[in-house]
Amino acid sequence: MTNPGRRHAVRVALNLVPLAGIAFLWFVGVIRSRSGAQEDQFLATVVLGSGLLFIACVFGAAALTGGLSDAVDAGHVQLPNSETYYFGIHTSNVLLNVFAIKMAAVFMFSTCTIGLRTAILPRWVAFVGYACGLVLLVVITDWEWIALLFPLWVLLVSTVILTLEFGRQRGAPELGDPAANQDIRKTTTGPGRAGQELKEEGRSN
Repeated sequence: MTNPGRRHAVRVALNLVPLAGIAFLWFVGVIRSRSGAQEDQFLATVVLGSGLLFIACVFGAAALTGGLSDAVDAGHVQLPNSETYYFGIHTSNVLLNVFAIKMAAVFMFSTCTIGLRTAILPRWVAFVGYACGLVLLVVITDWEWIALLFPLWVLLVSTVILTLEFGRQRGAPELGDPAANQDIRKTTTGPGRAGQELKEEGRSN
């Protein structure tokens, strides 16, 4: 924050935070839509609540950091010996690396439980999520880089879901496929065919 060049990079990153939040909300919607009617209401509430709290903490930390950056550029905060600066930095750090990450761990636990109960995720993905969530709950306050486990796990789950969905679409028969239509005609008995069989059966009797 004391380097003007780095403050510019911080502002660019802060402008990307809302896009990341929208993408994460989309991810939450995909998880809930895939569980469908098998969704447990209790776990679904935990997933939605922890996801929203995570977004709120991230947005709060980003807004506080952006305000500090603008105040430094305007000369209202004198660096490096500024109590306001250190208060804002530490508050933003606690919001992001403590509260947001704890909510991320809760989100991972509940999502993995839903994935195991409804089989919308492979078991190994769910177990990886449990392990990452446990690490975030225990170690995050000692080593901040471990926070990257959450976005990496979200990327893993998104890739698995896209792969499964792509395979399902390729395995489904297309409506315009002649072979598929021929199979449908073979397995479907029309009203005329059924009536003819009934007439033949009546004549034989």
